[in-house]
This record gives sequence, C-alpha cells and structure tokens, in this order.
Amino acid sequence: MNELVTGDAVVLGLRPAKLPSRALALLIDMVVVWSVYLAVSLGVVASTSALDDAAVAALSVATFLLVLVGGPVAVETLSHGRSLGKLAVGLRVVRDDGGPIRFRHALVRGALGAVELLMTFGVIACIASLVSARGRRIGDVFAGTLVVRERVPTPHMATVPPPPPWLVGRFAELDLSAVPDGLWLAVRQYLTRMEQLDAAVSRAMAERLADDLVARTGAPAPQGVPAAAYLAAVMNERQARDARRAFGPGAPTGSPAPGPVASFGPVPTSGPVASFGPTAPSGPLAPSGPSPAPAPVPPRPATGFVPPA
Repeated sequence: MNELVTGDAVVLGLRPAKLPSRALALLIDMVVVWSVYLAVSLGVVASTSALDDAAVAALSVATFLLVLVGGPVAVETLSHGRSLGKLAVGLRVVRDDGGPIRFRHALVRGALGAVELLMTFGVIACIASLVSARGRRIGDVFAGTLVVRERVPTPHMATVPPPPPWLVGRFAELDLSAVPDGLWLAVRQYLTRMEQLDAAVSRAMAERLADDLVARTGAPAPQGVPAAAYLAAVMNERQARDARRAFGPGAPTGSPAPGPVASFGPVPTSGPVASFGPTAPSGPLAPSGPSPAPAPVPPRPATGFVPPA
C-alpha cells in the first residue's frame, strides 16, 4: 500500500514518493547544485591566487559546506520542502503528520544528506529507500520527514471539518508544543472520518483523543463542550499557527471554511461554557452592538387605501 495508514486503520491522503521519482528530482538538484559549486569554486580560485595554500584550502572547505550543504537546507526551508528538482517532478518534503517542515528538519536532512548523497554517491540513500516501506532515507528517519507526491489524481480529498463558530479562536493561548505529531495525526484522521463511524464508537474515540490531548497540553477541557468539538477547535488553532508560521502574520487565522459542517453535538447555552463566548460566530459579519429597534408601522386607514411605502 502506498498511502499513509494510522494505527486506527485510517488512510491519510498523502502518497509517499518512490525511489524513481526521488532519484529524478535528486538528479536535477545535483546538476544545479554542482553547477553553482563549480562556478563559485572558479571564482574563489581566481580571487585567491595571492593567498597561501592553507587559506585556499579553508576557503575551499567553506565553499563546499555553504553551497553543497547550506544551499539545499536554505532552499528547502524557504520553499517549505520544495527544491527545484522536487518542484519539477511534483514532490514535497513534509513532516510525518503532513505539516510543513521547519529549519531543523531541513538541517538534519541536509547534514545527513552530505553523507548519504555526496560522500557515498547516493548508495546509502538508495539502499535505505528500498528497505523503507515509505521510501525514506536515513535523513528522513532522523528528521521525522517524508517525501510525498503532490500531483496525485484523487476524486475526493478528505478535509478536516471546521469547528463550531463559538469555539473558533478560544484556544489561542493554549500551549501545543508538547503534543507529538502522532497524536495530531490521529486527531486529524478521526475528524475526517468521524461521520462514517458508529455514534458510540465515534464518541468513545473522541473522548480518548481528548483525554490524550488534555494530558499533553496540561489544560483541562472546557466542561459541557463535546469531545469532538474540542478536538476540532484545537486542530483548527494548530493549523492556524502553522499557516502563520509558514506564510507570515497575514495568513488566514483559521476561521471556519464554507461548506458542510460536521455535527459536534448540541450547542451549550448555559453553565461553565459561557466563558467561551456567545454561540453566534464572531467576525465582521456579526453585529457590533445592540440590535436596532424595528421601525414603526403606520396605521392603516379605515378606507382600505394603503399609502405607498
């Protein structure tokens, strides 16, 4: 099977890239990187002809590290996992849970790639990709990343349902740094498939995942809020933070997208949940003050004639 499957036998809509497509992307990247390295090396040699051998050797090592190691790391960090070769083939480097990579992921992949790809001419990377069930090399294993295919013809893409409007943005101060990627993946897969599960099974899974999430965050779940709605709101907050981190402060902040809304249970209207805000969605469409009084209706004449409005 070439799709990611969770421990609950739920299929994730990401297809790992296999060795042929990764080899083609690597070949394109190596041609570009080596061309830049040769050009920079010639420039360094021409500009350091008056230096001694030790200085020339130090500049050569620095050029090797900056171009062949630092270059791919910078490109993958700035492009969020898409180098020139991966862009041409239709691949992307993502985290194990499907999220965008960060600098530390690209740094680990680039540092180990210098050993796997440059010093051994890709032999270790090929063997590791053939042995791995998801085609990962050693750098991907240590970095917790995966190379996936973006151009996959799928008739339907499962999306995470938006949380109830009255819970959007209520967990902006919640600390999510201790939540592992495996738990995020399980929550995501439950939210995308909860409508297909039996009601009792869905409720039990939501409560178990909510308890695990509360144990990781250290903050108790709000009383009266259904477990599925709590999971959807926290997942929405995490996606909003990833979007702001990847695309800047101007990225969307996780407001519910239009479309069918999943059923999360009854909306609480009283009790401890009142601290989470009104049940009406907040935003530019909500009224910002008391509702205006209705306009007075003129009395109808006794003759039956209705004046024009």
